[in-house]
Amino acid sequence: MRPSAVFTAALLSLITSIAIPAVAEELINRPQQVRPLPGQLDNVLMVNDNNPELIKDEGILLSTFPNSVEVGLNVPLSGRFDLFSHHVYAGNEDSLDSTLWIAVLAAPLGDGSEDLHLLSGSTALSQATKPGQTAAPFLPLPPLMRESTDVIAAGPGSRVAGDLLSGRRAKELSREHWPLKPGEPTVLMALPIPVQGLDPLLNGRNLQLRFQSSGPVAIATIAAIGSLDRPPTTERWITFLRSGRLSLKEHQPTPRGAKGKMIYSRVSGVQIGSTWRSRLADSASDMLEVPLEPVSWPISSLERGTLGTDQIQTAELDGFYPGTAWAAHGNYGVSYDLTLPLKNTQKGAISIELALESPVKSDENRDSLSFRTALTGPVMFRGPIEVSGLDDPQGQPLGRQKLHLVLRQGQQGPALGQLRLAPGQTRNVRVRFIYPADATPPQVLTIRPVKQSRASSGQSP
Repeated sequence: MRPSAVFTAALLSLITSIAIPAVAEELINRPQQVRPLPGQLDNVLMVNDNNPELIKDEGILLSTFPNSVEVGLNVPLSGRFDLFSHHVYAGNEDSLDSTLWIAVLAAPLGDGSEDLHLLSGSTALSQATKPGQTAAPFLPLPPLMRESTDVIAAGPGSRVAGDLLSGRRAKELSREHWPLKPGEPTVLMALPIPVQGLDPLLNGRNLQLRFQSSGPVAIATIAAIGSLDRPPTTERWITFLRSGRLSLKEHQPTPRGAKGKMIYSRVSGVQIGSTWRSRLADSASDMLEVPLEPVSWPISSLERGTLGTDQIQTAELDGFYPGTAWAAHGNYGVSYDLTLPLKNTQKGAISIELALESPVKSDENRDSLSFRTALTGPVMFRGPIEVSGLDDPQGQPLGRQKLHLVLRQGQQGPALGQLRLAPGQTRNVRVRFIYPADATPPQVLTIRPVKQSRASSGQSP
């Protein structure tokens, strides 16, 4: 989509929201099945660097280097591992020309050298302050947009998730290999969060990296103030790492198992799992019988938000800092790769549609989901989804397509596409997405039957 088209869509969305008068909020209770999502997270470690979200001071954000638990998490990273980092900077009014820089450092844990390869990754700012910076502002996009050759994104988390799905890489990540020598950490990259010229002074950066190492290594992310165009020196980054100075954390979490109000907090630790890959078949079958009523599976279900399935998809943490989240609530940066092996076992043709939806958060029974009639609440999901196996309105296979979805609290999601199956016909539908930063779980993946009129079904009146 051309930039002009993006802003036109955003303007139309804004005008529509202004023109609609406020209405009394009501809940719709939709009877249906809600099944646990088959499968589980893999065992790939992900360094999850999201606390503090708003950085107020310089220091170590997260470190897996060997040290006391107050400074280093002592979690070795070897082979395949990921890094998710998401932060916001509100500037310093006493020095408007200053920029916050985020550096990623690595070093071998043994006495020998190790090789570190970047398999894929991307990064984006909330707002660009000069040409050439990869950025994705929080535009008020419509609920569903189909991506063609141009990038559609709303926010840096949305942009980075789309880049990873499509195999794109931000130009800021030009290097793919680092030989790590023992004795001194290597600065892999230093990326700015600039605020000069912005009103208000506020910007954010999302960074997601997928690594392969030849042996055990340690990783650290560090925040430091530097000039507009020049990051702090390597010596300064290493001094910060060795000093043990931590950047202040935020949002003390509710202890695990406590009653009352739940404060999830944000994550600063190493989570176990970066991909959830599964086949959504019926119990004791390798196929999914096309349902005659809606069926949903939770996405990113979490403590007190299992939608009646008792399934918590949240990644557990191998190590985390005191006073931060004790699990990776939200599964930010996690890849979901889901296959629906559909089969029509009825005597007549059946039409269905696929949707990602944002029901009202609940732990109650799984015989129904609740949705809101007035979609004036906060955005709960903004990001890209890749779907293959669905048809166009003429019934022809669409192949693989990418869509950008924006869901508000309690929203029944727009159809991602439809599919009509003849009796006995089978079709594999595949859904891929990366749970984006700035989303609020849980969501559900839903198959909804499409009611056919007599005329469209070929029946006589």
